[in-house]
Order: sequence, then C-alpha cells, then structure tokens
Amino acid sequence: MPAPWPDLQGVPAEDCQNMADVRREIDRIDSALVRILAERLTYIERAGHIKQERGAVRDEARINDVLAKVKAACAKEGFPFTIAEPVWRKLMDGCIEHEFEVFDEVSAQSRVRALG
Repeated sequence: MPAPWPDLQGVPAEDCQNMADVRREIDRIDSALVRILAERLTYIERAGHIKQERGAVRDEARINDVLAKVKAACAKEGFPFTIAEPVWRKLMDGCIEHEFEVFDEVSAQSRVRALG
C-alpha cells in the first residue's frame, strides 16, 4: 500500500515568524517531494518492464520533451528554470540508470524462463 499523499498545505512563507517555522515548512515540502519522486519512480520501473529494446531506455527526444514541459511549468509558477534544469537532468539521469537496471533484470528473467 502506498504511503498517504503528502501534506501539500502548509503555512505560507510570509506567515512564518521564525527559522523554526521556515525549517518545518521546508521539511514538510521535502517529505512531499520524496513521496512524489517515489511515485514517479514506479512509472520508470514500469517502463523498464514495457520497453522491448535496451536502446529505448535512454530516449533523448523524451528527455527534451520533459525539459520543455518543466520549463513551461517553471514559467507558470515563477520558478527559475536555471535552478530546475540541472535538478531535472540529474533526476532523469538517475532514473535512466535505474531503468537500465530494471530492464536488464527483466531481460535476464525472461531469458531464464525461455531456457526453462
């Protein structure tokens, strides 16, 4: 069973009265980000099961598409893409490496079953 959806409703930054308030809200957001990223990873893992060829795991067109969508979301939310872009590139690189691991494991299991 997945963890409960993270608490996205906190205290607005302008209502924080001290550093303890600020840190509590940052910690709440970090926890929510981890939960959301964990959910994202479940889809990466599923892609590793679905893709038929190892060469399809790293998809440059998809990487560019994701970055374009992140850039648009940044513009909408007023978040600097100069901060988001390196974060997303690192996230995607890590997810791609994980997807390679999943793909290789699934492929090895398929070969064993075929020999079975």
